[in-house]
Amino acid sequence: MSTPAPSPPASSRAWLRPPVLWVSLPLLGFTAAFVARLWGEWTSNPDLSHGIFAPVIFGLLLWEGARHGTSRWLPHSRLLGAAALLVTALGVALFAAAGLLAATVGWAHALVSFVLATALVTVWSGALLILASNRVRALPFNWTVLTAIGLWLLAAPLPDGTYRRVMLTLQHSVTSGVLDSLHILGIPARQLGNVIELANTSVGVEEACSGIRSLISCLYAGFFFAAWLVRGAVRRTVLILVAPVLAIAMNFIRSLALTLMANAGTDIAGFWHDATGYAILGITALALAGLASLLGSPPRETTAPASSQLVAAMPRAWLGSFAALAATALALAVFFTTYHRRPPSASSSIAAAVEPEKLIPETAAGWHVETARDLYRFSALLRTRQLAERSYFRRTPAGFTQITLYVAHWAPGEASVSSVAAHTPDACWPGGGWAVGRVPDPQVRLEVGSQRLPTAEHRFFTQGALPQHVWFWHIYNDRPINYRDPYSVPALFEIAWRYGFRRDGHQYFVRFSSNQPWEKISREPLVQEIFARLAAIGISP
Repeated sequence: MSTPAPSPPASSRAWLRPPVLWVSLPLLGFTAAFVARLWGEWTSNPDLSHGIFAPVIFGLLLWEGARHGTSRWLPHSRLLGAAALLVTALGVALFAAAGLLAATVGWAHALVSFVLATALVTVWSGALLILASNRVRALPFNWTVLTAIGLWLLAAPLPDGTYRRVMLTLQHSVTSGVLDSLHILGIPARQLGNVIELANTSVGVEEACSGIRSLISCLYAGFFFAAWLVRGAVRRTVLILVAPVLAIAMNFIRSLALTLMANAGTDIAGFWHDATGYAILGITALALAGLASLLGSPPRETTAPASSQLVAAMPRAWLGSFAALAATALALAVFFTTYHRRPPSASSSIAAAVEPEKLIPETAAGWHVETARDLYRFSALLRTRQLAERSYFRRTPAGFTQITLYVAHWAPGEASVSSVAAHTPDACWPGGGWAVGRVPDPQVRLEVGSQRLPTAEHRFFTQGALPQHVWFWHIYNDRPINYRDPYSVPALFEIAWRYGFRRDGHQYFVRFSSNQPWEKISREPLVQEIFARLAAIGISP
């Protein structure tokens, strides 16, 4: 008894002829625009270097899924059409959300890129429901095709909040694991934040050493090999689950090896750091490929030759709705790249920007003053060169007092509101070895003399025996901005709505810190002079 041959897919030429052309053309255009947008990120961000191969892998997997994958066609029905258009509409809505976020943080922001990738995957998924209909049969609905579409998510940068949480978790795990291994080997060492102090040197586990690069790359490779080389759900699942475990284990081996080399007196900066990183990536990729080969696969399904014609014409309602959604996406693209909202106007108290150095007293009677000379190191990261910081020290019979004032300024157009808000002590200090402590109220109204200042964010950190009370403000056009979590999506939408689609307001970030609580320093003449100067940029009652 023989079984009927599987239904053949439509010929690839059908993609270039109506009516499939009216679906494939917007898809290819959206994909090309996404690749163009992410290309700079792929070529400059080591964490996403695998994205350079994403367009080729996408095409290969689509071809593999269409020619050798399971010929699974979805039954044509009104429900299928409604689902396809609903999913596609969701993709267009995500594109609109990406544009709104871009108004706040810029198109290059990681969250915008990730939402764009999600929109691309969603639109392709909606289109697949149309193309996999048994009345169209242009692209089958199988694992390989779904993997090709879904891999775009791993080619996009993770949202900053997610990236930082994963990175900090990996950093802590690697640092603790290496420290435990050193103790087992009898090597004296102690941990200070993400820094391991050895007898004669110290080794810092930075972002690049956390293993997040190899984790993302191995996940991408695991999904690719599972779709390309392996058949069967169980085998594919095994390979995909092994990929992140292998990535984390190999990065731990690398970090331990570098630490042992540093303990032996080898300079691990530069060559050894980079060489071991690339070697681990290569070895891990080869191990995944070898495992995929060992898992093996049954013979590929024999698919009937492609049909030179479509089985039936695409329903006009589907085609018209998809075209309308594509036109909506195009209109949104034009809107978000050309329209600008006018930001709140600056008050008359600021005729021109005040340089940060002029806001910080150069001398103070009875205090030893030190000026930071190396802040230029952070100019590229912060997108400004207008940075200033001075620390004041005084020792009296009552004890030691330290006060530090840091001010950064961004001219109009240099940075978006949320990109400035992203570089707060919350985000930056823990990576430098500071432990976060609790405060009674994270938002306080400080008093200087008889006047109350605008609401400040209050944090408390410790590093060893050194305490540090931190208060900070973000100023936009002489108006203090209520702090919003820069890693919160709703907060970014709120910033976009309030501050518009342009970035032409002066911005300041002011950080005041001390080893003493506020009530012990608020009446100091130095503190009163500092805030008298800061009133010029909006920190005033």
